[in-house]
Amino acid sequence: MYTLESHGPAVIFACGERRLRVQFVTSAIVRVTVTEGRPFKPHTSLIVETPPPAVACTLEEQPEAFVLRTAALRVHVARATGALSYFDAADRLLVREPERGGKWLTPRDVIRNVYRKDAAIAAGQSIDGARANVEECDRVFDRHAFEAKLEFVFSPDEALFGFGSHEEGYGNLRGKARELYQQNMKAVVPYFVSTRNYGVLLDAYSLMTFHDDAFGSYVWAEVVDELDYYVITGDSFDAVTRGCHLLTGPTPMLPKWAFGYTQSKERYVNAREMLDVVREYRRRRIPLDVIVLDWKSWPNGNGWGQKSFDPVRFPDPPAFTAALHDLGARLMVSIWPIMTGDCPNQRELLERDLMLGNQATYNAFSPEARACYWEQANRGLFAQGIDAWWCDCTEPFEADWSGAVKPEPHHRLAINTGQARRYLDEGCLSAYSLLHSKGIYEGQRRATAAKRVINLTRSSYAGQHRYGTITWSGDICATWETLRRSIPEGLNFCVTGEPYWSVDIGGFFINHDPKLWFWRGDYADGCRGLTEMTALEPDPKDTGCQDRGYWELYTRWLQYGAFLPIFRSHGTDAAREIWRFGEAGTPFYDTIAEYIRLRYELLPYIYSAAAQVTLASATLMRPLALDFPADPRTHAVTDQFRFGPSLMVCPVTQPMYFGPNSTPIEGAAKSRSVYLPAGTTWCDFWTGAAHKGGRTIEAAAPLETIPVFVPAGTILPLSPEPQQYTDEKPDAPYEIRIYAGANGTFDLYEDAGDSYAYEQGAYSLIRLTWKQRSRRLTIGARQGTFPTQVTTREYRVVLLADGQRTTKTVTYTGAALTVAFQT
Repeated sequence: MYTLESHGPAVIFACGERRLRVQFVTSAIVRVTVTEGRPFKPHTSLIVETPPPAVACTLEEQPEAFVLRTAALRVHVARATGALSYFDAADRLLVREPERGGKWLTPRDVIRNVYRKDAAIAAGQSIDGARANVEECDRVFDRHAFEAKLEFVFSPDEALFGFGSHEEGYGNLRGKARELYQQNMKAVVPYFVSTRNYGVLLDAYSLMTFHDDAFGSYVWAEVVDELDYYVITGDSFDAVTRGCHLLTGPTPMLPKWAFGYTQSKERYVNAREMLDVVREYRRRRIPLDVIVLDWKSWPNGNGWGQKSFDPVRFPDPPAFTAALHDLGARLMVSIWPIMTGDCPNQRELLERDLMLGNQATYNAFSPEARACYWEQANRGLFAQGIDAWWCDCTEPFEADWSGAVKPEPHHRLAINTGQARRYLDEGCLSAYSLLHSKGIYEGQRRATAAKRVINLTRSSYAGQHRYGTITWSGDICATWETLRRSIPEGLNFCVTGEPYWSVDIGGFFINHDPKLWFWRGDYADGCRGLTEMTALEPDPKDTGCQDRGYWELYTRWLQYGAFLPIFRSHGTDAAREIWRFGEAGTPFYDTIAEYIRLRYELLPYIYSAAAQVTLASATLMRPLALDFPADPRTHAVTDQFRFGPSLMVCPVTQPMYFGPNSTPIEGAAKSRSVYLPAGTTWCDFWTGAAHKGGRTIEAAAPLETIPVFVPAGTILPLSPEPQQYTDEKPDAPYEIRIYAGANGTFDLYEDAGDSYAYEQGAYSLIRLTWKQRSRRLTIGARQGTFPTQVTTREYRVVLLADGQRTTKTVTYTGAALTVAFQT
């Protein structure tokens, strides 16, 4: 039986040695903490760094329960078992725990390994980079802790999303299970959100699992010092995400160029090759903003992971980066948390006792180690003019990347977490990337406010978004099945409050190597495998995969990628530049070129939507179910999504023209079915044709077309004038496209495109408002200013209505004006 122990800023209940604390962070967010046999811990969270102060609630004692109430939320605590039930302001049940209680703590001891500095190190190399192991260690007691289990009773009609991106291709997580640990193709976030407008954030960092299956509905954590979690409520998905960010921190703006096209491969060998690639894009007038230097920037024969340029292949780094900048391109460079071969960076960290037990992976949990690692990266790379980080292998003890047969899921869990727990605290197995990202972000912020941090990283955790991170889905294979699975996995990642996600367009592995379970692409012709470790010059035989089946898959993948938060092509086996897929005037080349250019046309929309991520905790990549929770047919849709507030994207995930080995496909329909959610009229992005919602249609999808739909009333700002990079023509005209049929608004955001001056208010917003009845667009007065602001711009207002396209051109100078169309 639970009794009331105290009622202050937090309400504490007691049952024997167990203590249950319920504390309202806001009127719509409640924190629940459970401990047993010990006092509650002082707040030392890695996820919620500075929790807001508690707000008051009323407490009512009823015969069967305690009722805690705020203006937005009501929480029942069962006297008999401590089971909690959550209701919104309208007294609608959101979620509850089972009557038996639902919160379980099992005592356990945490043991840690202690390594001698002179222990023998077994260094090796895998497909996924360098590895180092130390076998001999002493195992010592560290602390008493708990296993924890938190059970739920979900409503039959709700859908659940979250917990990061994985491999299975799950959309709605009802009836599913997730193993929550970090691995090459698993990026974990301990948070889920419901179509009933609530989310649950677990403040824990150990191995975890989620189940909503025959074993029950629960989250289990292997090691916690206490069970600590937040239930976040709101009147919409966006409101719930705002609550999540209130706890975990705001998302900083990425630089505008990050939303352009990124060209990468495994790997560019030297400075000349990279400059030649950028120059070729410029010659062909295909837009490009970022080129990426994958692993092995460091000197040949100097170990793995040194954060500096090879003086042979990159003899003058400042001149190299300046030449890229002169071409309007930025440079992203891969860095690793592991350093081997007695390279200078490794020696420095060892001498300062800042390595983990394997003597090769730096201790990202140490502030001193993070500062040292940053100074190395700054000296060797950032001070040389690079623009962005690729923090690869940020789950540094991944250990299942070998063998011909893919290990069973439970075996993979044991392999990977077993290796990680050799060197990391069992209670922090999943938090390495979070702290690694913190060090990079805080280091660069100390160094300059002129460049925004951008960090492409393979792993993630709750709160990592506050460090300027983008997560990608790992080293995936070039198959249509992988493309299909990527869509719902990206959605499950982005709903966790971690807004920036990407994939290797075309898959990382193109070919099929029967000796390796993960190298299982479907296409061989023209593939060359990994770049030689000691290469000084690019391989002249690397002219791209020649399989037309792969060309089709790549083209469809790139169409999908054009509507992702980050638009990036990367992989091994074969080069991915546009000229590897034909030449101008051929269908694959022309389609790829069209969608790269479309990305740049959409930049005013994309950058404004990204600003709302920072200003209002919006989400760029959105499951239909969370935007249309009242339409149950959206719950099962896994191959469509919203990109920002307006675009519904419907990727093509089946071949229509070629199979593997360039085998022609005969008779395939050049269309795909599309579900149009109920409650609105949908307009074809390409034609403006209107369709009633609440039904499935067959949408045309020949090679050059990915079906895209927008709700009636959409206002879509575009930049139709061709540009080779994002800031080539800052004063280019805008097209303001209106899809008629309903009222609509859009906030057009502008700033300098880089630097953190926006944090001091150096940006502007222009409210665009469409009134359907009067057929008038109001362009509101510009709010805000910044030094490089374009004060006068041509707006071409295009109305798509009744099968007609009507254009009116105005000059906008910052004062409000109205554009009227004939009624």
